[in-house]
Amino acid sequence: MTEIPFPVVSAKEPEAEGVLATWFAEDGQRVSSGELIAEVAVDKVDVEVPAPASGVLRLLVAEGDVVKQGTPIARLE
Repeated sequence: MTEIPFPVVSAKEPEAEGVLATWFAEDGQRVSSGELIAEVAVDKVDVEVPAPASGVLRLLVAEGDVVKQGTPIARLE
C-alpha cells in the first residue's frame, strides 16, 4: 500500500494548509503511475498531484476539505 500525501508547499511553515480542490479519479478506480489524480489549492496556487505508482485509488479526504501539508489524502492498494 502506498500513501499519497498532500504536497509539501512550504518547508518554512510545517503547519501550512491547503484545500483539496478536485479529484480527477474516483474512489476504487485503477490509476497508472504519473496519472493526474487530484489538484490542490494553496495560497492562490493550484498544484497537481500525480499518482506515485499504479494501483487502486482509495480516497481519504473529500473535495473542499482543508488539509495540512504532508497529511495522507489517498492511498493506493
